[in-house]
Formats: sequence, structure tokens, C-alpha cells
Amino acid sequence: MTDKESDIITEEHYIDGLTADERTLLRLGYVPEFKRELNFWTIFSVSFSVIGLLPSVAATLFYGIGYVGLPGISWGWLIACSGIICVSLSMAELCSSMPTSGGLYYAGAVLAPTKWKALAAWTIGWSNWLAQITWAPSVNYSLASLILALAQLNNPDFVPQKYQVYLISILLMIIHGILGSVPTKYVARINSIGSILNSIIIFIAIIMLLAGNKRSDPKWNSNYQVWQEFNNQTDWPNGIALLMSFLAAIWCIAGFDGSFHLSEECSNASTAAPLSIVVTTVTASLFGWILMLIIAYTIVDIDSVINSEIGQPFTTYCDQLLGTKSATALVSLTAICLFFTGQACVITASRVAYAYARDGCFPYSKFWSQVNKTTKTPVNCVWGNVSIGILILLLLFNTEAISAIFSLGGTAAYVAFTIPTLLKLFSNKKFKPGPWNLGKFSNVIGAYACSFVLLMVPILSFPQVRGADLNAQVMNWTCLVYYGPMAISLLWFAIDARKWFEGPKVSKDHFLN
Repeated sequence: MTDKESDIITEEHYIDGLTADERTLLRLGYVPEFKRELNFWTIFSVSFSVIGLLPSVAATLFYGIGYVGLPGISWGWLIACSGIICVSLSMAELCSSMPTSGGLYYAGAVLAPTKWKALAAWTIGWSNWLAQITWAPSVNYSLASLILALAQLNNPDFVPQKYQVYLISILLMIIHGILGSVPTKYVARINSIGSILNSIIIFIAIIMLLAGNKRSDPKWNSNYQVWQEFNNQTDWPNGIALLMSFLAAIWCIAGFDGSFHLSEECSNASTAAPLSIVVTTVTASLFGWILMLIIAYTIVDIDSVINSEIGQPFTTYCDQLLGTKSATALVSLTAICLFFTGQACVITASRVAYAYARDGCFPYSKFWSQVNKTTKTPVNCVWGNVSIGILILLLLFNTEAISAIFSLGGTAAYVAFTIPTLLKLFSNKKFKPGPWNLGKFSNVIGAYACSFVLLMVPILSFPQVRGADLNAQVMNWTCLVYYGPMAISLLWFAIDARKWFEGPKVSKDHFLN
């Protein structure tokens, strides 16, 4: 770098020894503690790794086709993604204005009426944290199931046991905890590798599924089967069943907020972080749809995939289409991607927990909000979340309960994603947009995003059957595993926390009055 270039950078980015990003964070009420060693590519890598498109499709294929058949992953995926993209656009606008690790939690406090500021932050914080702590356990449960399904595929005499899934899942959680405790520059490298592998393996999967198609007559499913033939496996009308299938897209594309939570470790955060949110969502939506269409046109036997004898629908689908050897290769690549997805989930969850603990949202917040002096990362939060994740994995001994974890992740995340946007629409305060904003389309996009989530939140709690067929074995326990903890947290707020919890430190000059 020349002296002239150095002078230009100093003039534009430094005043009194602080960078523009550090000044922005101070204006928002926080003292910078993290090293800003991330950029657009590295935070995009984390978000895209959290989504882990191919492994997420593999983990949720049952939900895509198990309710309504192939229309659920053809035009059903498109409709779902239209709402998801609008949610991400609204979030990106908030991120540009308020680039903090607290993310939506901070934005909710800013946009809520003054007397409701603490309650808004508390509700968003707990809902988002509930989502975050379920990502890694559900991903590692899926990875463990994938590994054992591969073993059974190649050795039909082997019968996986639930305790084996649990032990493998615990091992994966511990490995991810160790990798999540290293300095930020190594976290960036790990997630960059994960993102590159995710991208490459998606293309490999597309090529393998198309070129390795062993179907003979017909080679492809008909357009009628893919777009119009409803195979309703629920007791609900086709329209409701189609909405229930949106869970696949909602769960697959729910990690885009990772860029928001990493904004305090990113340079040029007001532009790079929101751009990463949008690029992550659009990329995942597009390539997810391509993957889903390939599956829809090539799936051999829907019923046998849904009722997979090896307990993993995607593995069964690959075996039907490609044969055992090629299926083993593709599913193994998917498992590698899933490992990096779990790692990225641990990273983002720790940053969320740190941001909330910093403002006293949790019991023993002083301990959880400590940044390790050696690694400059929130190591206590990493291991706190890992420990809770291991406890959550105990639910896998009940098939219905572990299924609810997938619905919980989608419900809790999108509730937290949308409350700040809803507050912005009805706030009597004038929102001060950042350099990345939606302009005159902000309210229209925000209204569509809120409408989509308000529709989907109750739908995600619907059981597959109803009436006389409904019992404890087929109940959708999302209503218990999400609304139960949320009710407890709100009761705690009403009884005690409202007396001392003030929410994030909101800067008074954040609005144009």
C-alpha cells in the first residue's frame, strides 16, 4: 500500500483512532470488543453454511413431499420462498441501520414504543435464541441419521438404534463446540471452506442426479405429476396440506440472520452484512428450487421414500435413482456439507447468546457475556449452547418430539425475524435507514413478509391428522416445545424481569424526529 492510499483510508475510515464501523457501534450504544476480521464473503460463507442447502434439503425432504406430494416441492417451494425473501429484505434493511450482534433484538427495542421497549426485546431475544439453540442439535441429529442410514444401505443386516444416533450426535456437538471456540480468523477460514464445499457439492449433486438417472421408462415424471397431482397424506384439505409443506423451505432457508449477528466482527458492516443476508436468501431459494425440481421429476416411488425403511428419505431416493454405489457417494458428500452446517450453527448461536447476555437477558448474564481474553470470542456462550443442545437431543428418543424440533426452529426464528418489521410498519417513530435500504418499497415488502409469517406460524403447529385419528403418537408437539418455553419466559418477565431488564442500550440519536 502506498503512503497516498494509506492517507486516503485514514481520512475516510478513522477519526480519533476509530474505524467507521466502530463509530457506528458506539453510536448504537456499545463498546467494540470483537476484532473485525470478517468481510462480505466470510459472513456470507457463515450464513450459507448455516443454511447448508443440499444437506438441508436432504434433512427436510419428508416435509416437502410427505404432506401433499410433489406440488409441495415444485410451486409450493416457490410460494414459500416469495415470503422468505421478503422477510430477508426487511431484515437486511434493519441490519444496515443497526449492525449489532443483537440484531433483531436490538431493532425491536428501537422500533417499539418506549414503554414496551424491554418487552419487545425480551420476546424477540428469547424466540430467536430458542431457534438458534435448536439448529445445531437438529442438524447433528440429521447428520447422525444420515451416517447410520449409509451404514444400513451398504449393510442391510445392520439396524441402527436410537442410542447410536444420540451418541454420534453428542460427539458432533462436542467437535463443533471445540471448533467454535477458536479465534475469529480461524472461524472465518473454517466457514469459508464449508461454504466453498457447499457450493461445489450442490453442482456435483445436480450433475449426479441428472446424469446418473437409472430410470428407463419413463425417464422423468410427467408435468402433471410434478405440478398438479396432489398426494395428500394428511386429514386436512389440499390447500392446508400445501401450506404445511412450506416447512421444508422455511427450515432450509432460516439461517440468513447469521450475517446480522456477525456484523460486529465484519468490516463495512452497514453494507456488507445486509447484502450478505439478501444474497444468501436468494441464492438458497433459487438453487433449492432447482434441487427440488430435479427430485420431483426423478423420484421413483414417493411412498417408499416417505416411509423409508432406513429412516432417511433422501438416502432412499438416491438409492432408487442412482444405485447403491453412486447413492453412497452423493450422500457422503451431503454428510460433509451437513458437518459444516452444524459448525456454522454453533457460531451464530453463540453470537446471539452473547449479545443477549450482554444486556442481562439471561440468568448469570455476566458469566455468559464474557469474551475469552485469548481467542477474543464468546467461548462461554459456545459451550453453554452446546450443553443445552445435548439436552435437547434427548428428545430424539421420541420420534414425534424430535420432529417438533424442526417446526420449532422455523416458528421461533420467523417470529423473531418478523416482529421488528411489524413494529416498523406501525411505529410512530421515523425509522432512520442505513446505506442499504428498500426505499419506497419498504412498507409493501414488510407488509407481505409479516402477512406470510402470521399465516405460517399457526400452520407449522398443525398435526398431520385430526379428529379421532389424533393421539399423542401423531401429535405435532411444536405447540408445547415452542409456546411452553416462551410462556415461561414471558411469565418470568411479568413477575420479575420487568423490574430490572431494560433491554439493549438504544442510542437516542438513532431516529430522525
